[in-house]
Amino acid sequence: MRELFCCVVLFALGAIGYTQGSNASNEEAKNEVKQVIETFFDGFHKQDSTIIKNTVADEIVLQTTGRNPEGKTLFKTEEFSKFLKSIVGIPETVKFEEKLTSFSIQVDRTMANAWVGYEFWLNDEFSHCGINSFQLINFDGEWRIIYLIDTRGKEGCMD
Repeated sequence: MRELFCCVVLFALGAIGYTQGSNASNEEAKNEVKQVIETFFDGFHKQDSTIIKNTVADEIVLQTTGRNPEGKTLFKTEEFSKFLKSIVGIPETVKFEEKLTSFSIQVDRTMANAWVGYEFWLNDEFSHCGINSFQLINFDGEWRIIYLIDTRGKEGCMD
């Protein structure tokens, strides 16, 4: 009976340790994903295509959705090379900042999703806000962005 009790206690301790280790590992992965996204925006703000390229996979997909002034839904896919050229080509006289306001990150094995709130400011004036939805894959220990879609609007932003 004593041996059975010892086995049960050891099993329970092992299960608790495994669960805690798993959560710690998941938290570590979430932090790594957040760091990749923050690095992406660091490159964005510095207008540095090399920094941005180091955060994305070769076949990244960029899309955006919103509504036009008449309320009709818009949906657009953008070529990554054109996106990079547009960021690098912003004149020095233009000040822009995408302020990240919230993060919700889920990770499962080699896949992660990050729902990131933002406000976009142009020359110190509020422009628009929305959500960036990132999909990332862990390629042999390195998280890379494979997909990014964002929403854009002016209403409900500063709540």
